[in-house]
Amino acid sequence: MSASGTSSGHPIATLDTSIVPRLPSSSPTLFEAKKNKNLSFETIAKALGREEVAVAALFYGQARASPEDVKNLAKVLELDESLLESQLSGYPDRGRQMEMPPREPLVYRLYEIVQNYGYAYKAILNEKFGDGIMSAISFSTKVEKETDEKGDWAVITLRGKWLPYSRF
Repeated sequence: MSASGTSSGHPIATLDTSIVPRLPSSSPTLFEAKKNKNLSFETIAKALGREEVAVAALFYGQARASPEDVKNLAKVLELDESLLESQLSGYPDRGRQMEMPPREPLVYRLYEIVQNYGYAYKAILNEKFGDGIMSAISFSTKVEKETDEKGDWAVITLRGKWLPYSRF
């Protein structure tokens, strides 16, 4: 592990204060502790036994923390467990954090991928699975890095249970 708190050697992600008004009270608490401990999401995820994206979603209030998550977050971030429990006890308010279309360039690029290739994905998924949708609830995702002679590549895997539309 490098001095930057991540195996990649890049600085850790911190909280963009301009979005704080749209985030739950737990977000500043978690991000401040993450910054003070200089920990990457990768390191925190390993300590929690979770995927990096799932842990980052906890930090942004887009996922619900289990009692075990609260306990482990308190331990790894050296935070008061009762404070975290009170801040993380509600239900997530998913999607509220983002303006549409997004203005942050990297988030916009993800939006743009769906904007440009969404119907192509839909057509192929319908051909393979029939009439339905991919769940974002029975879902997992991960981010990996590949490097070859042409440079670094971001690999984002989206894995959702297929939900066929019911006939009624």
